[in-house]
Amino acid sequence: MGKTGIQKFFSFVAETRRELDRVTWSTRKEVVITTIVVFVIALVASLFFALVDTMWYRIVHFLIGT
Repeated sequence: MGKTGIQKFFSFVAETRRELDRVTWSTRKEVVITTIVVFVIALVASLFFALVDTMWYRIVHFLIGT
């Protein structure tokens, strides 16, 4: 005879807990460092694209004369 809905649910929860026990969680220090790196890269990328956008704006306006 197959499992009922409640049995399947509790089996799923138990399997999920076992899988979460196997997960290697990052330390707080690793998370902070990674977050800082992401913010720095985002800042550098935004500055780069702002510079490129300004350059293209000036080139286009120079060429069309407005």
